[in-house]
Amino acid sequence: MESLPFDDTADFADADRGFIAALTPCIVRAADGRVVWDNDAYAFLAGDAPPSVHPSLWRQCQLTAKQGLYEVTPGIYQVRGLDLSNISFVEGDTGVIVIDPLVSTEVAAAALQLYRAHRDERPVVAVIYTHSHVDHFGGVLGVTSQADVDAGRVAVLAPEGFTEHAVQENVYAGPAMTRRATYMYGTLLARGPEGHVGCGLGQVPSTGEVALIVPTVDIRSTGETHTIDGVEIEFQMAPGTEAPAEMHFFFPQFRALCMAENATHNLHNLLTLRGALVRDPHAWSGYLTEAIDTFADRADVVFASHHWPTWGRQRVVEFLSLQRDLYAYLHDQTLRLLNQGHTGAEIAEMMQMPPALERAWHTHGYYGSVSHNVKAIYQRYMGWFDGNPARLWPHPPEALAGRYVEAIGGIDRVVELAQHALDAGDLRWAATLLDHAVFADQTHSGARALLAATLEQLAFGAENATWRNFFLSGATELRDGNFGTAAQTSSPTLLSQLTPEQIFDGLAISVNGPRAWDLDIALDVTIAGSNYRLALRNGVLVHRKIPADASTAAVTIKLDNAFRLLVAAMGDVGSPGLEVAGDQAVLQQFLGVLDKPDPAFDIVTP
Repeated sequence: MESLPFDDTADFADADRGFIAALTPCIVRAADGRVVWDNDAYAFLAGDAPPSVHPSLWRQCQLTAKQGLYEVTPGIYQVRGLDLSNISFVEGDTGVIVIDPLVSTEVAAAALQLYRAHRDERPVVAVIYTHSHVDHFGGVLGVTSQADVDAGRVAVLAPEGFTEHAVQENVYAGPAMTRRATYMYGTLLARGPEGHVGCGLGQVPSTGEVALIVPTVDIRSTGETHTIDGVEIEFQMAPGTEAPAEMHFFFPQFRALCMAENATHNLHNLLTLRGALVRDPHAWSGYLTEAIDTFADRADVVFASHHWPTWGRQRVVEFLSLQRDLYAYLHDQTLRLLNQGHTGAEIAEMMQMPPALERAWHTHGYYGSVSHNVKAIYQRYMGWFDGNPARLWPHPPEALAGRYVEAIGGIDRVVELAQHALDAGDLRWAATLLDHAVFADQTHSGARALLAATLEQLAFGAENATWRNFFLSGATELRDGNFGTAAQTSSPTLLSQLTPEQIFDGLAISVNGPRAWDLDIALDVTIAGSNYRLALRNGVLVHRKIPADASTAAVTIKLDNAFRLLVAAMGDVGSPGLEVAGDQAVLQQFLGVLDKPDPAFDIVTP
């Protein structure tokens, strides 16, 4: 703690630079009056850090809670503090280009209104999605409309593969990710010094309407340039970094570089705690090197879709170089140590960061962490198994817990030992013991209460915001019961962009295999003139694009769009735009083996 450079206040100066106006009050409501954003709830982030928050995290959250309209450079403006992410406005000859319209419609509309109140009423002429995560496209209907895009009045630019990845992430494993995201972002935690203070990357995601307008322009190659409303934009592709589809871009006339989410004021996630595919730190660092070589000598400012900009060519190079070194060091040193036989958990404890990276505030693990990123790199290369055969086939947590508790001498003895560990300050061991106790008997009030207290103490000491939120969310559910999922990202407008093949994949992963073992069913699904044969056999749903054949299909379904098939799968076979012919009993058999996801599955209890 003593080594942290608290006398370095440059970030506060940068975060305040260019301030024009705040949104007052900074509360945004949906049409039904529901609050979808409340930045004023973080007014407590003032003064010195209390004992219940790590001082470094407190400092970061003081910075991320700053809100309002800011000038990045004449002609480029950002609204920060109205969502987890930033929205940026680039002024062209007649209109404005919007970069990353936040998570939801309502906050994006409020940000655009704030911009127009202090600049002018120029129309939106383009929207750029930097990458395929929902906090960078979900609010698009707050800044434009599908009608304006269809009419050609607004262009929508995104990296190649954007739509596929955007819908896949929010649909295939979306329910599980969203439930865990409620822990990760701490969305349902009380705001305050002993509760939610932020997420490190921003304060928290907004909870309004999530939408998607499909891009009209796919950016496919590095060096590609486009001129929109007189503004030249030079693009750099960066796929497989922070998102599967991501890009950076440079504005020559403004000497401004946008780094999307690949260079922000924290260590990012290589495997986010909500769940995702493991990201590639080697590619990530390589694209940062390419950005330095391609743009840095022409850039006077670098800005991103989170946090605040960095000004001055020398500082831009230093910032990007340290960010590059951060991901490269984690990658290379993890590989070095795993090739010496160390496991991911061991490497996470062994990893020491270079002094230059420790001294820089923007390399600290407020959102990602060295610990879980190292384990992610190990997983990327080696998988979940650490090579020890004794750990190849362990019991699952609930069965393992009962055996541990019995071996230790019963649940009361486990709780007693955990109390000793807690008193001695060994919080990690106390949490391990109590985890077994709760999974052996979740009704044991003493075990639940002590585990909640232990998780709370772990939270108070965490520099990483997502760790803090996980610990506090677990403690809250142990005390108050399961609070479910804060929001759903699989909105109708997002689901409507799924291709038929993605819809069928979604149905396939919903099939309850054991219930479907004895079924042998063929259905023809015709969507806007194209026919697909669905065959369910051995609990596996297979789809092929072949001509319809009523003689071999028990049921024929005709739809005007693929989304209506999801509506039917949820049980509404009489919805408009859907025609069903054939054996209705077979259709009901098919629908009867489709499981619905559980948005409130248990995490901290069995």
